[in-house]
Amino acid sequence: MSAALVFDRVSKRYATARGAFDALHSVHFEVQPGEFFALLGPNGAGKTTLISILAGLARPSSGRVSVFGVDVQRDPMQARRWLGIVPQELVFDPFFTVREALRFQSGYFGIRRNDDWIDELLAGLGLSDKAETNMRQLSGGMKRRVMVAQALVHRPRVIVLDEPTAGVDVELRQTLWAFIARLNRAGSTVLLTTHYLEEAEALCSRVAMLRAGRLIALERTAELLKRASSNVLRFKTDQALPAEIAQRARATGRIWQVKVHDAVEVEQTLAALRQAGVVLEDIEVRKADLEDVFLELMAAQPATAEVHT
Repeated sequence: MSAALVFDRVSKRYATARGAFDALHSVHFEVQPGEFFALLGPNGAGKTTLISILAGLARPSSGRVSVFGVDVQRDPMQARRWLGIVPQELVFDPFFTVREALRFQSGYFGIRRNDDWIDELLAGLGLSDKAETNMRQLSGGMKRRVMVAQALVHRPRVIVLDEPTAGVDVELRQTLWAFIARLNRAGSTVLLTTHYLEEAEALCSRVAMLRAGRLIALERTAELLKRASSNVLRFKTDQALPAEIAQRARATGRIWQVKVHDAVEVEQTLAALRQAGVVLEDIEVRKADLEDVFLELMAAQPATAEVHT
């Protein structure tokens, strides 16, 4: 069976006022049928450029992309039938109700009498009570749900989610992931980009990471987590940390997370904090998660960041 998606040494170069800019450098990986796959990277890493090439909205400078063996440049119509893409931007037609928008989207793919599946989408995404509401009257989160429904209305074999939960509430995130996970169990292939790395860790069996347009990691999620070089000491405090500890820590508000390798280092770190007069709350030690691995890889020098397959 063909791979669901193949990115075959894809490069993309843009001409700018400052000269050529390489958004992608020979990116090469495959997504297998039925996988729930994460494509991760910081802003500007090239994720959206790669998805734009997959969607046929941009052309690669070199390389090729295929969907179940169909080249997206040579046969864009067939490739598009197998793809359901949810972009980052909120795009909607203000003149239609939710149901009308989904019926029109069905028509773009030549699908008639699609109301049974539309009803299932509306129910699965928590939109049933909004079916006859004009799109202009929906909140941002509800519009995002409709965009997901539009991407799924033609029952695509591959679902591409580009930051689908950015800026949305917890209820939508839970509803969306429950529905997408159900489709994945039924055989749909899912490609996800997200800055919520806990989502990728929980949902995705394999992860690719991009940095500055280059693929720097490609592994099963479990194997990637095993590569973490440390545990994490987590605590809350309102006080400044000693410089030696602060340089290996990251802060989110008053929550601090410090890399530690073993029990001895935990004790030494806590002793140093006590000696400095830092008052701690809610102390815990946890294993490194995907966010820790991500930050470690993004901070690595290019020569030391290797792709593992």
